[in-house]
Amino acid sequence: MKIITWNCNMAFRKKADHILKYKPDILIIPECEHPDKLKFPEGSRLPTDIIWSGDNLNKGIAVFSYTNYKLKTHPSHEPGLKHIIPIAVTGEETDFILFAIWANNPQDKGFEYVGQVWKALQHYDQLFNSKPVILAGDFNSNTIWDKPRREGNHSAVVSSLEKRNIHSSYHHFFKQQQGKEKRNTLFMYRHPDKSYHIDYCFVSAGLLEKMVDVKIGSHKKWSHLSDHTPLIVTFDI
Repeated sequence: MKIITWNCNMAFRKKADHILKYKPDILIIPECEHPDKLKFPEGSRLPTDIIWSGDNLNKGIAVFSYTNYKLKTHPSHEPGLKHIIPIAVTGEETDFILFAIWANNPQDKGFEYVGQVWKALQHYDQLFNSKPVILAGDFNSNTIWDKPRREGNHSAVVSSLEKRNIHSSYHHFFKQQQGKEKRNTLFMYRHPDKSYHIDYCFVSAGLLEKMVDVKIGSHKKWSHLSDHTPLIVTFDI
């Protein structure tokens, strides 16, 4: 099973073929247009299932299945937590809960970005006890920006997940610490010297044991398409 998250910086319909070369089973795309606007070029690989959420038809978050995995928004979904979608994923190989994340709510002062994830951990607490869990997407956060006295900063989110035995695939695979990443996923204004690690795929321990590869795209290859590069996580399932 291959899971890819990539903030496409809008107009996914024009860029889809670039990421589909990596043959995702499940693809999480922050800043994606509404499915009604997804007019793919002729010959493009088409998804078998789609979930989308957002307030702007040109810029929401989308989740695509390209294999036999079925996607269904969990009935506990709280639209006020922007933009975090709990999805029940079912397939022949495994079932799990996917939290598709584009943490971005300017109206919630003090909790605009990773604070949305922090609130989601409280709201969806019971979902973490039912099935394996994956949280993937653009968290818009890193430990380097922690405000120590602010509830729900990045380190608090990481700690809360670790208490649930859920860990960052990138940091586990490359044995790196939060805030000291050697490979980054955001290049501010697409500039190679303004890079940060803000896209993540956190995984329950049972699935983490089956993880076989983690890749992050390079600035050189992806900067003409987006200010983000993709995070690709592969499991032997």
